[in-house]
Amino acid sequence: MTRKSLFKHLPTTLFVASTSLAAVVHSAAPTELLAGYSGQAQAPSSATRGQQFFTGTHGGDWSCSSCHGAVPTGGGKHASTGKPITALAPAVNPERFTDPAKVEKWFRRNCKDVLTRECTAAEKADVLAWLLSLKP
Repeated sequence: MTRKSLFKHLPTTLFVASTSLAAVVHSAAPTELLAGYSGQAQAPSSATRGQQFFTGTHGGDWSCSSCHGAVPTGGGKHASTGKPITALAPAVNPERFTDPAKVEKWFRRNCKDVLTRECTAAEKADVLAWLLSLKP
């Protein structure tokens, strides 16, 4: 390929590369994530169970609400560091639960803090169902 033909095809090459990158950086709606977790759990989610899970301590000192607040429509702060945490409810903070990789990272980290294990798909579905039910 000559230099001239390379530059001739450069716009097409850049478009294909950017389209491929966009596919890698996947975003999702919180309802899509909820459907995925419910599918993995092979059971419907429950907002009631989600609220109970979120506010319960599960045998430890912390609950999800220790940092996010009993009703996470406002900001919270980390229980030990005091670091501010933005609202968790998607109706208040539309950026929440839109990046599947971040969602998994934070579920893994926070579940280990609260439960000393990772959350199950059913637990994630229940919590997300409750969070989606919250309004500003």
